[in-house]
Amino acid sequence: MRALTWHGEKDVRVSEVPRPEIVEPTDAIVEITATAICGSDLHLYNDRMPGMREGDVLGHEPMGEVVETGDQVENLEVGDRVVVPFTISCGSCWFCEEELYSLCDNSNPNAEMARKMMGQSPAGLFGYSHLLGGYAGGQAEFLRVPYADVGPIKIESDIPDEQVLFLSDVFPTGYMAAENADIEPEDTVAVWGCGPVGQFAVQSAQMMGANQVIAIDRVPERLEMAGEHGDAETINYEHADVYDQLMSMTGGRGPDRCIDAVGTEAHGTGLDGVSDRVKEGAKLQDDRPYVLREAIKCCRKGGTLSVPGVYLGRANVPFGPLMNKALTVKTGQTHMQRYLDPLLGKIEEGEIDPSFIISHQVGLEDGPEMYQTFNDKEDDCIKVVMTP
Repeated sequence: MRALTWHGEKDVRVSEVPRPEIVEPTDAIVEITATAICGSDLHLYNDRMPGMREGDVLGHEPMGEVVETGDQVENLEVGDRVVVPFTISCGSCWFCEEELYSLCDNSNPNAEMARKMMGQSPAGLFGYSHLLGGYAGGQAEFLRVPYADVGPIKIESDIPDEQVLFLSDVFPTGYMAAENADIEPEDTVAVWGCGPVGQFAVQSAQMMGANQVIAIDRVPERLEMAGEHGDAETINYEHADVYDQLMSMTGGRGPDRCIDAVGTEAHGTGLDGVSDRVKEGAKLQDDRPYVLREAIKCCRKGGTLSVPGVYLGRANVPFGPLMNKALTVKTGQTHMQRYLDPLLGKIEEGEIDPSFIISHQVGLEDGPEMYQTFNDKEDDCIKVVMTP
């Protein structure tokens, strides 16, 4: 079958790889009808994620049709149309029973590798390095889905793929980011990063009753989307000092809730941004936490900082201001299975149409070119959907 495979920094190729087969009786095989490139895939594209191996199949935002099931799969049948969440969760460990699905104890076969780096292992993820399981991803014609009774959600209406595909990651991720921010009525919420996760964080903050949502980015079309679809006020950080602007917009108090939807590859400005790149080049830190530092500085005293942006290792974070301002911080990969049913309901009821983020629809063979376009933020590229 054809798949997008990783071969090093900025080297993604369309390759012929073996079609997946049932390995465990709890597996299913899904024929992919739509799959997307995620912003966190760019961390792999830029060779920032440890544990990648040449030829790894990429992708963690797929959906399609079930074509085969293992003997112990009870909830799915051949012919079912499903969205596959990016987290792989067993459904029976302590963490899954607590609905902390992205922390599953049993789905990462390389858990010892993750423990050495993190202390404990999170769940396995599709297409996201051998550190997190070495599972083949969904930017391919077919996908093996472990624990198939736990992950995929069936789509039983004729709603188009484009409207439900983002249940695989970015819609629930943006929603959980807003939920983690503990938004209350009359709150001001600032969202750094207007990529797909940031867009859904903006919309989710509005759903949760925020009085004012402020979106921060440097890409005009992303800021325009946040304003048009998310009713957000916007700050272009290349044209204004973010701290000064936020203080002005909040009467000097600062935003009540801050969401870092950028993560490890933040584009900092001024000496702080230069310092991050120097430390990164000298191997003194793995991440560029410019946004994280700025959000800590800007958030009001006693406020909440939510971090859906992916971080990969060591980072220089100002813990003193964090502690002295009594900030609450909530982070984590998304506990996907907790959100699939309620967010599908919001789509079916017309409360949101997630397809608004799509800027490019192409075939799988165009994947390598679209990785480069998305990475370079060219051609107004915000979200790429591919049809194998």
